[in-house]
Amino acid sequence: MTTAPAPFEGWAPGQAQYRRITLGLFLAGLATFALVYCPQPVLPLLASEFGVGAGSATLALSVTTVAMGVALLVFGPLSDAVGRMNLMRVTLLVAALLGTAVAFMPSWPLLLVLRAAVGFAVAGLPAVAAAYLRDEIAPRSASAATGLYIGGTAIGGMTGRLLTGVIADVLGWQWAIGLIGAMSLAIAVSLGVLLPPARRFQPTPLNHTELAANARRMLLDDGLLRLYCIGFTAMGAFVAAFNALAFRLVGAPFNLSVGVASLVFVSYLLGSVSSPYAGRLAARFGPSRVVPVALLVFLLGIGFTLLDSLAAVIVGVALITTGFFAAHGTASAWVTLRASRKGRGTGMAGSLYLAFYYFGSSACGSAAGFIWTHYGWPGVATFSGALVGVAIALAASLRSVDPVRATGAEAPRRQP
Repeated sequence: MTTAPAPFEGWAPGQAQYRRITLGLFLAGLATFALVYCPQPVLPLLASEFGVGAGSATLALSVTTVAMGVALLVFGPLSDAVGRMNLMRVTLLVAALLGTAVAFMPSWPLLLVLRAAVGFAVAGLPAVAAAYLRDEIAPRSASAATGLYIGGTAIGGMTGRLLTGVIADVLGWQWAIGLIGAMSLAIAVSLGVLLPPARRFQPTPLNHTELAANARRMLLDDGLLRLYCIGFTAMGAFVAAFNALAFRLVGAPFNLSVGVASLVFVSYLLGSVSSPYAGRLAARFGPSRVVPVALLVFLLGIGFTLLDSLAAVIVGVALITTGFFAAHGTASAWVTLRASRKGRGTGMAGSLYLAFYYFGSSACGSAAGFIWTHYGWPGVATFSGALVGVAIALAASLRSVDPVRATGAEAPRRQP
């Protein structure tokens, strides 16, 4: 009598497939966010090139993140039905091609249209990455793997900003953005080789009844709704600060070139460390303890940037980045955990979280350009700090709504 094989419980550290998945998603996160944020350090150059103001220049980012937010609401439910791997591969490839084409746009309206198209396409990967990792990685390692992916997004944000700024100083913004697109294209091709076949994905029928039921579960749950709002406020504060920093560092009292100013984004390396470390802490102490502390670090960083000292601003940026990515990585894993305990639709929950996240980026990032114009850096810092304060209050309130001790398999199944 033959014994039935044990059910597949997910890839674990030490296995080649685990290494391939984590490397593939790390690189994909890098490419995704390099494509999204590469215009940020050259916003002053774009404003000068196309004759637009600071508030209008920030639209090069805002239209991208608005389109991402819309696309996330499409790709998340779609991935629950058709699978996550091919969706990630195809959308990243299309986004890389579109991102390269941005460098050849001759007018501001055409550039904005193509940047919006980049945002829609690139959303395919963040829409499903956390759910994919929850499907394919062993439960006790899923939070750490998600942290590594979020770390890749931190490196991507740094790479997009740093390389674009340095290359733009030498060759111009067109070459800078075009080379980021070419790098992302190479990563998109490699993703098809790295990811092993999916083993645990269970499709959800794509029909109106099922989608409506999933949407009700994922939108009407109090804990998930608060997590979505944390994404909105934390990301809004983060992008508002960095959009305005691009203008502050090239003006008085610092008067840095675009390339030198972009070096401040090396601090993103701290985000690639803080995110997986926060994931491990969340597995031990619970996300409801880790997220508020991470957000307090973020708030402290905003305080440092108020000083007219380049060293203080660098310290502030380091704290902002460390705190933000620790909070975001933990909250992202927390969303998929809570959603998985409520039935099917984890892809939709992840998409809703990121839709709120990118709508926050778009609304608050654009607002920061106008606040900068009228109130300078103190106004932007106050705005960002207030958003972080709201996120801290939401995270603290989640202790009573979702008293989960850990983000892995050992988390309790009982709902409050």
